[in-house]
Amino acid sequence: MEPLLGEWPLRFSRLPMFPFFDMAHYAASVMSLKEQRGAVEISRHSPIACWFSAMLHCFGGSILSSLLLSEPPVAFLANTTNVLLASSVWYLIFYCPHDVFSRYLSCLPIRLLVSGMKEVTRTWKITGGVTRAHSHYQNAWIIMIVVGWARGAGGGLISNFEQLVRGVWKPETNELLKMSYPVKVSLAGAILFTMQHTHYLPMEVHDLMLFYTVFLVVTKVAMMLTEFRTSPFAVLENAVGSFLFGFEPSYVKVKGKSKVSYNGGPSVNEGASGGEMGDTVKKRHAKKTE
Repeated sequence: MEPLLGEWPLRFSRLPMFPFFDMAHYAASVMSLKEQRGAVEISRHSPIACWFSAMLHCFGGSILSSLLLSEPPVAFLANTTNVLLASSVWYLIFYCPHDVFSRYLSCLPIRLLVSGMKEVTRTWKITGGVTRAHSHYQNAWIIMIVVGWARGAGGGLISNFEQLVRGVWKPETNELLKMSYPVKVSLAGAILFTMQHTHYLPMEVHDLMLFYTVFLVVTKVAMMLTEFRTSPFAVLENAVGSFLFGFEPSYVKVKGKSKVSYNGGPSVNEGASGGEMGDTVKKRHAKKTE
């Protein structure tokens, strides 16, 4: 069966991720860490904890998928070049004089480019996870979906453990309780690539990689440009949840503007400042009432 778009999907599937796409993934992951509340303070008095958190953000998919397949979770450290590259990106983002590197990455055109390149790596991670699971368990499609999902969204799925490294315990932020967009889209991708791998989806893997990646990049860029914080799957989730589980439709009410982070959600720091401003206004109003 010939590819649907000629040689383009095949050439795209052979696109090397190292070093530029991997570097973009590390930059987006570490910037996402820096946007977390208290991360900058941790980097000042505990650089080792900050570095370990950054590595969990960068290699969380590899660590989680290795654990699921009963393989050493430290296997990613064997790739010394990638670890050194991720560590260099981490150092520049947190410790570059005058925060020059971080400010450069915060420029909107650079943010869009880095985030788009990170989404490209997500496709490669999911397909790699599905293929790896298939080599261990032939046609065990549930395992293939789970490992592909873990490989593509491992950093989000182990976010509670990463927070513990920084001395934060927030069980209510568990991704299984309230999934973020990257975790949802990775799950959808793992299902699609598993169906293709088990021949339930009559489509060449190269074509699926191209179409899925285009969807990821276009959606992510659109979310960042429009500051749209609701998942693109919200309508489908509400319909299916209401029909199968009796969920009430949920709608996100956004007050004011908030910068969309590299992970597609609202910036934690800005959300915190907005809450502090709200508390200040309430206190002033209470004083006036008294």
